Amino acid sequence: MIKVWFEPHSTSIDNEDGRASGWNDVDLSAKGRLESLDLIERCRSRGLFAIFCSDLQRAVKTAVPTAAELHLPLFPDKRLRECDYGNLTRKPKEQIETERDKRINEPFPNGESYEQCMERMGSFINQLRVDFDNKAVLIVGHRATHYALDYFIKKKPLETCISEQWQWQPGWQYEL
Repeated sequence: MIKVWFEPHSTSIDNEDGRASGWNDVDLSAKGRLESLDLIERCRSRGLFAIFCSDLQRAVKTAVPTAAELHLPLFPDKRLRECDYGNLTRKPKEQIETERDKRINEPFPNGESYEQCMERMGSFINQLRVDFDNKAVLIVGHRATHYALDYFIKKKPLETCISEQWQWQPGWQYEL
């Protein structure tokens, strides 16, 4: 069994502006940089072996202070990225919210569908099963990363993952 902790990236500049970043490599805001320090304290007692994160800077910069303080290896991974919103990247987040249910099978224009997103994240989860058995790990990612953990580990239908109200909280725990 692998104990998996998931934490969403800290507040980005796009979050503050009400924009959906998708694959846009936007930086953390000043608030987000402070929030990344709070993650250190939440992780001290989790018995972590490693930290994984999306390769987008908002996730990496959220994870780096914790990895440094707790002396943990950090593995940025492109498979943990947010869904690619294509032409809707950096559009108002409300526009993405109205599109989510339509984009389960059908890709965002010049982007990807949530099914495609789950394929790449499924590859990550399968590798995690092989390489980190009996360990505790932290994953820092995005809403789509959270959807994938609920989909693959909790066996929730993808439609349910996407349609449920998403709200930030200080970490989710899974057993894989």
